[in-house]
Amino acid sequence: MIKLVPVILCGGSGTRLWPLSRTGFPKQFLVLSGQNSLFQQAVSRVNSISGNEFQINETLIVTNEEHRFLALDQLRELKEVDARLLLEPVARNTAPALTLAALQANLHGDDPILVVTPADQTVGDESAMTAALRQSVKAAVSGDIVILGIAPDRPETGYGYIHYDGNPTQSGKQNVLQFVEKPDLETAVQYLSSGNYAWNSGMFVLRASTWLKALKKFRPDMLQTVSAAWNSRSDDALFIRPDKALFDKVVGESVDYAVIEQCPGSELNISMIPLAAGWSDLGAWDAVWQTGQHDNDGNMLVGDAFLADSSNTLIYASNRLVSAVGVEDLVIVETADAVLVVDRKQSQQVKKVVAMLEKQGRAEHTLHRKVFRPWGWYDSIDESDRFKVKRIQVKPGASLSLQKHHHRAEHWIVVRGTAEVTCGDEIKLITENQSTYIPLGEVHRLRNPGVIPLEIIEVQSGSYLGEDDIVRLEDAFGRS
Repeated sequence: MIKLVPVILCGGSGTRLWPLSRTGFPKQFLVLSGQNSLFQQAVSRVNSISGNEFQINETLIVTNEEHRFLALDQLRELKEVDARLLLEPVARNTAPALTLAALQANLHGDDPILVVTPADQTVGDESAMTAALRQSVKAAVSGDIVILGIAPDRPETGYGYIHYDGNPTQSGKQNVLQFVEKPDLETAVQYLSSGNYAWNSGMFVLRASTWLKALKKFRPDMLQTVSAAWNSRSDDALFIRPDKALFDKVVGESVDYAVIEQCPGSELNISMIPLAAGWSDLGAWDAVWQTGQHDNDGNMLVGDAFLADSSNTLIYASNRLVSAVGVEDLVIVETADAVLVVDRKQSQQVKKVVAMLEKQGRAEHTLHRKVFRPWGWYDSIDESDRFKVKRIQVKPGASLSLQKHHHRAEHWIVVRGTAEVTCGDEIKLITENQSTYIPLGEVHRLRNPGVIPLEIIEVQSGSYLGEDDIVRLEDAFGRS
């Protein structure tokens, strides 16, 4: 029985899919196809290779503190998956993230095979994906580093490439000659015609000890600093946290730069398993259009959308009707607080918009109007200089922190369910169509004691209405 540990690298921000993807709710947590998010699809996909030959005991999710509750909530919907979350105190790219996973996976000296995948990819043919992963596991048993390579179907300039020798072994694996960076269009055309270049999928299969050995050879400094942070970790039932002060010293670098690109020609054997499974990393809106279902004119419509006399256009409507006439090769994305219109062939450049928003200190690059919290969510419906209106939903049994505000008072109106309200020394229940008032500076808490979601309308009034005007006195989720 071969022991496997799926490793899901879940730390990306997905800025090229703005405005749907935000720093606070990145693309891996979005549902772009089917019923599950890209993250959930990745977890299920890797766990699907279990069977008579393979034993999967625990899936490791490497993410950051900010996204821990998003990942945890989505994992709870996958009843059959046993998972632990490794929380990076700060983002340090994929090589340190994989090192944390390798140290955890090899904690008891089992040296399992790590099946490593980003959390933000999509696959059209799940059975072909499962077969390629199983083939990769068998190749990794002997100590190989195995990478899945995607057969290119167009001269893509947005991916790195794998150059392989074109002489597959009996088991189907290819010898990797070198890795090459994202090419210009002319070079990408040459790669496509040569027939022995594949897109780098970012999916790896290797033993935990193989990764640690490779890192020791090529980046001993990184291994030392990550191990130091790991050895001083805190561990509870839900989260494993490396020491923040020590992890701050880790140099950020990708798996490819730190190790993989240096392996060809070294004593570390690296091979490739070809994958033809309708793969995409959804790196930009053009990739979303390419993987979607089109009408006879090449249009892809999601949500309440209409097109007339248009072609090769994507409309993604989240909240309201979006229509266009006489357009081609456009991407139009609508959310509650932002609209994006971009030439589909220039969709990689959406990151420039995000950079401008960040430079101006605007919240739209970080959060949606609807913000998810570990206890539920809130949606900022309306606001002006002296007031803000929110719709708030609290999960059954959940509660907000015990808190107070220096600059605002709050009015709560229950529209669904039952609320337990702490206001000063008083605790009371209010039900549908009832309301209560929280004076400025008063200690208070909102809790849902019921079995259905609690929904309230909150009206804030005061001189300052920012989210940082919260003084938490007690919090079930460890927030300060």
